[in-house]
Amino acid sequence: MFHVVFYEPRIPPNTGNAIRLVACTGATLHLVEPLGFDLSDANLRRAGLDYHDLARVRTHRDLDAAFAAVTPGRVFAFTGRADRSFADVAYAPGDALLFGPEPSGLPDDVLADPRITDRVRIPMLPGVRSLNLANSAAIAAYEAWRQHGYADGR
Repeated sequence: MFHVVFYEPRIPPNTGNAIRLVACTGATLHLVEPLGFDLSDANLRRAGLDYHDLARVRTHRDLDAAFAAVTPGRVFAFTGRADRSFADVAYAPGDALLFGPEPSGLPDDVLADPRITDRVRIPMLPGVRSLNLANSAAIAAYEAWRQHGYADGR
């Protein structure tokens, strides 16, 4: 299916919610270190509830290791500094949806990485800084999954 990649996430409940997201959609969550929390954090466990055993979660020591795990799929970097809407992408199984840490987003060096297929944004009203990380990942993952008829879903 699809890959959701959190680059250096900082807030445990966002990652916990993403664990629930990937369990419900069949995606795989990739966490790129350093993490801003311990994976045994109570807030992360509470947010993920009992979905931890149903989710595919992989931790990577750095972005190179994460890219190696998701290739040969394409990588779409989600950023407020893109012009193209995420909804204008025709997603393919195996694609990776890359998100940056709270609250700064993906740094310039990551956005400039040649392994990034494209930079995309989730439209928002002007004057609003950003969506919650877990909400952004859910919006993106469900759009990619929707384009494939919610394969294996009911």
